[in-house]
Amino acid sequence: MRKVFQWVLPHPLLSVALFVVWLLMSTPFGNGHLTIAVIVALLVPQVMRVLEPERVRVARPLSVLRLLYRLLVDMLKSNWQVAQIVMGHRKGVRKSGFVRIPLQCSNRYALACLAIILTSTPGTAWVQYDRYSRVLLMHVLDLREGDDWQKIVHDRYERLLMEIFP
Repeated sequence: MRKVFQWVLPHPLLSVALFVVWLLMSTPFGNGHLTIAVIVALLVPQVMRVLEPERVRVARPLSVLRLLYRLLVDMLKSNWQVAQIVMGHRKGVRKSGFVRIPLQCSNRYALACLAIILTSTPGTAWVQYDRYSRVLLMHVLDLREGDDWQKIVHDRYERLLMEIFP
């Protein structure tokens, strides 16, 4: 009986969430909406079964705290710097552009976290990653002389992410 239940509902929380969200989005509630909500709640988790990723393994939980602290500080600094640019307080020539950064990391979860970090930090954006050459293309709002973005990304984030996700 348990195997049948797992086969019908491989992700029960996802099924419940889909069912509830579908009904909440259906303004005039009716039997048709209820039927479609049941069908969606049963079929979408079947697709997720095929896409089942491997389990995430965090090797050093304390490194997560170090990364979060570093990210918080960097985001505050970056927000301040971008606000100065946007408000026009930093006069002079500002040059934005793309930077190619070779990465050592190959773990998909570490790369996903790095993409989120770089994109959510104001002034930088993850643009493209070539998994064969392991080169990241990143856009920087304010490229300044002497900024070594390869060193910044590797020392501040990539090394910690490689500790967290071996």
